[in-house]
Amino acid sequence: MSQPTHHSSLITHHSPLAGIRILDFSWVAAGPLAAKILADHGAEVILVESANRRGGLRGEEPMPPGKRGENVSGWFNFLNTNKLGITVNMKRPEGVELIRRLVAISDVVLDNYTPGVMGRWGLDYASLAAIKPDIIVMSMPVMGTTGPRRQIGGFGSTPLGLSGIHHLSQVPGRGPADCNHAYADQASNAGHGAVALLAALLYRRRTGRGQFIDLAQFESTANFAGPYLLEYLATGVAQPPAGNHTPEAAPHNAYRCADEPDGTERWCAIAVGSDAEWQALRTALGDPAWARDPRYATLAGRKAHEEELDRNLAAWTAERSPEEVMALLQAHGVAAGVVQDGRDLLDRDPHLRERGYFFSMNHPEMGPARYHRLAFTLSATPAQFRPAPLLGQHNHYVLSTLLGLSDAEIERHEAEGVLE
Repeated sequence: MSQPTHHSSLITHHSPLAGIRILDFSWVAAGPLAAKILADHGAEVILVESANRRGGLRGEEPMPPGKRGENVSGWFNFLNTNKLGITVNMKRPEGVELIRRLVAISDVVLDNYTPGVMGRWGLDYASLAAIKPDIIVMSMPVMGTTGPRRQIGGFGSTPLGLSGIHHLSQVPGRGPADCNHAYADQASNAGHGAVALLAALLYRRRTGRGQFIDLAQFESTANFAGPYLLEYLATGVAQPPAGNHTPEAAPHNAYRCADEPDGTERWCAIAVGSDAEWQALRTALGDPAWARDPRYATLAGRKAHEEELDRNLAAWTAERSPEEVMALLQAHGVAAGVVQDGRDLLDRDPHLRERGYFFSMNHPEMGPARYHRLAFTLSATPAQFRPAPLLGQHNHYVLSTLLGLSDAEIERHEAEGVLE
């Protein structure tokens, strides 16, 4: 059976993925985060960039006050912790040859380009497998590598729109939610990618065979719409947008609470899924007259009069802070949670603070900054962190230590623009 490609590494801590090397051609978010999950657990991930084409998030805010440049993006530095970074000019045949030599000593090659980019460099799966027969290759284009729409590009918000998630999450009577955050990148696409790579590595360990993983971000994102798709297939009924409401619960919404002294709006989410929980909510509210209305006694009745129910509950929350609402309702067994902003998460959330979710790390150019951990912790082999690489930071290490090039050869490549 094939074993991991053993190598020396800058990663020294014991970890479950020690000995696994990944060439990461991905950019922006979904691919980098999938690779980061493995890097945080010990895989040696080599991020392949170009100094001539600094795409992705290297130039994106947020950046520390008074600092600008290719190495101080908060987004980039979070998504690329623990990686090594090299710059290679893929327009030069010498650059492609360096990559081919790295493939020969690697376990995984990852990209999220539109189909054809890797092939134009002679790095399609067939070519890579010819170099290393048990290589694992994962490509993550928006629409997959086959099909009539395979050339459609985009970012995380593109599959959210194509899969109907923007439609399903909009408030009735309004257009699709104006959400610029690529939620699918941070959730389904990166998570599915990381799990697929782990499954392929396990398969290779058992069988000695590599494989090609065609991960279409559109299909990965469409998983969010699974219940709605099943309902349509079973009944022929397409669910309309419901905003914060859901057929299984009422009340189920975000309710405005007392504003901050500076006028900042504060909200609390409340969900009541059963008649017993409704009775618990009544008790928590002091059983006001409006809550004793028999129309609210059943879920069907509450759903039928949901707008009126929301208005009554919102009048009660408006007089209280969201923290007060959450604590009171949770004490009575009612699901409730403060709608938190970034400041809340970083500085006010006692649960995240107790679990050490946020931590500080010093970056050589960005300086000290706060990062957040992954949503899971392995008890025996927890993730450990090193700062994201500066642009081209590990060129010499990779070319010298891993590929065995002499200093003179490296200097020649630098002078001839191969490492740009």
